[in-house]
Formats: sequence, structure tokens, C-alpha cells
Amino acid sequence: MKKYLQDYALLLGVAGVVVFLDQWSKTWVRNTLAIGEVWMPWEWLRPYARVFHTTNTGVAFGMFQGANVVLMVLAVAVSVAIFVYFPRVPRNDWTLRLAMCLQLGGALGNLIDRFIQGYVTDFISVGKFAVFNLADSAITIGVFVLLLGVWLQERQERRRLRVERAAELENGGG
Repeated sequence: MKKYLQDYALLLGVAGVVVFLDQWSKTWVRNTLAIGEVWMPWEWLRPYARVFHTTNTGVAFGMFQGANVVLMVLAVAVSVAIFVYFPRVPRNDWTLRLAMCLQLGGALGNLIDRFIQGYVTDFISVGKFAVFNLADSAITIGVFVLLLGVWLQERQERRRLRVERAAELENGGG
């Protein structure tokens, strides 16, 4: 039981920080800027980054607009799956555990928006890239951390196999 409490404390702690920062930043944007308004603390930064208040009923890059209900169901399903699977992830697999924490926080942050407002508040605009928010960033970083973990595990496994093969050859094996 203690193991589950420690696992869930980590999961809910990291995801909770993501949700808090995401919701706080979105609330600031909604209370400060009208939809479509841009805020620039430094004009020279305008071509590279700006705060641009917009809404989104779809997913990244404006895909699946109007699919709010489907996306809410998907976010709930992913969140439940992460919550159920998380304690089964080995504690030394920090990349998968961190990835799941970030993805849960991101999924819940956008789910809160969809449930309360019927859309997601987006506001981070970088160059000509799609406008996004902190929840989207957490999900994306979680995917990159997951990919990094897979790459590191594959490297470690190849190294282990090379060492085993060298030991076999040294001992006169095949």
C-alpha cells in the first residue's frame, strides 16, 4: 500500500503542478486579453514570440475543430489509463514515469478547459507555429521524454548484448 501511495504522490504531484500552472496562465490570459488580442512586453520579440489569446475546440494545428466531446472522452480515457498503469512502471524507469506525469497534467489541464468553457484557451505563439498552451507543452515534452527513454533503453540493451557476446567469445562460445 505504501508503494502505491508513493507512486500516486509523484504522479499527482507533478501532474498537479502542470495543471496549476496551466490553469493559472490561462486564467491570466482570459482576464487580461480579449480573444484575438496580442500582448508584447518587448516589440523586438514580436516576430519570434508573443502572447496571443485564442480558443480551440480541436487539437494541435487546428485539426478536428468542433470535436470537443470526443476529445473530452479521449482525455478521460488517457487519464484513467495513466492512473491505472503508473504504479506498474518500474521506479527506475524515470523517463516513462516523468512522461506519464507530464501527459496526465497536460490532458487534465485541457480537459478542465473543455469541460468548463467548451473550448481550450491557447496563447503561446512562437514564430509561424500553431498557438498552444502550457498543457500542450507538457504533453509534447512528455512525448519527447518518452522517446528519449525508449532510445536510452535500446542503447542500454544493445550494450548489454555486446557485453554478453564478448563474454561468450572470451569463454570459447559460439
